Amino acid sequence: MSGDKKGPIRTCVLGVGLAGLTFHIPFVLALPELFTLQAVLERNPTSEGGKLKERFGVSVHIHRTLQDVLADPQIELVIVGTPNATHYSFAKAALEAGKHVLVDKPVTATAEQARELGALAKSKGLVIYPYQNRRFDSDFLALRALLREPSSSPQSLGDLVEFESHFDRYRLALKGTWKDEPTPANGQTYDLGSHLIDQALVLFGRPNFVSGFIENARNIGNPSVDDTFTILLRYNAGIVSPHAIFVVLRAHILSVRTQQLRYKVRGTKGTYIKYGLDVQEDQLRVLPEPKAIYNPDYGLESESIWATVENIQSDGSVVKTVRPSDAPGAYPDLFRNLAAVIRGGAEQAVKWEEAATVIQIIELAHQSSREGRTLEVPKA
Repeated sequence: MSGDKKGPIRTCVLGVGLAGLTFHIPFVLALPELFTLQAVLERNPTSEGGKLKERFGVSVHIHRTLQDVLADPQIELVIVGTPNATHYSFAKAALEAGKHVLVDKPVTATAEQARELGALAKSKGLVIYPYQNRRFDSDFLALRALLREPSSSPQSLGDLVEFESHFDRYRLALKGTWKDEPTPANGQTYDLGSHLIDQALVLFGRPNFVSGFIENARNIGNPSVDDTFTILLRYNAGIVSPHAIFVVLRAHILSVRTQQLRYKVRGTKGTYIKYGLDVQEDQLRVLPEPKAIYNPDYGLESESIWATVENIQSDGSVVKTVRPSDAPGAYPDLFRNLAAVIRGGAEQAVKWEEAATVIQIIELAHQSSREGRTLEVPKA
């Protein structure tokens, strides 16, 4: 899907809230050889230059309506960083206007909508790319490397039997934003669940069964907006491992701990345990300038939260070693790949069909929770 145009990709970011100013605009500005920030969508700027100038001192054209964005012939790429309920309609409108699209997670409210957008992009020869940045977390990169090691490796976990992944928070009150509203694709399962499910699918592929336990644990706000979930994915024996694998994905809104559990992976030869979160989001929230992503400490985890691996030896003893997250987190790589796809027809590192499967699993988890039963995952 490469175009005839050359040079940096002229880009418009829809939304200058947390998503736009933290997860998208810094990389567009920090990669000027690949992207030019042509404009942003900000409906009601409260100052000259809007939030972008307030945050980074950069001035670009501010469009007030989506229609103005779509009518701008200079814009090649639209990044959708607006509230979840708008992702489908905004992405569809951008594709119909002939723009490439990067869509923040969750990409849509339903898998049917996601598949429709994928088909539309393909019919128009356009790129639609899901923003699954947590594939580029430093600890996830380290874990993927461990799971690829041969069984003869001293730190190999052997045949996998269980994978547990957490993204917990402590938040007693509502935030008072659109995320608290009962609109399509809202709730913790669509928000944090999109990350955890995507990582599980990257590691293990499509599961055989899904069980969901989804609730509003705080009993505040609209009861249909979930804040806590446990999702169980079952992989039959012989799919990924000689053993059946249970994948446990959890996010709890009332998790009080100084250092949260991130991963626990059990195998026949050992266990991998990781605490603490990837540092990139915290760094991006206080980024002094976009080029700070080139600082040596960007994406590097503290050794204090590196993982440990406990391996069973042939004599029954246990050897405990530190497993470093020594490769930095790499959110910029997603944008580099996006540019290579648009300009050079490269393969997408994050495929749209994979994002559609994430939404399908979320829908099945919600159905499972409502009906109180385990559901089989349809074959692709």
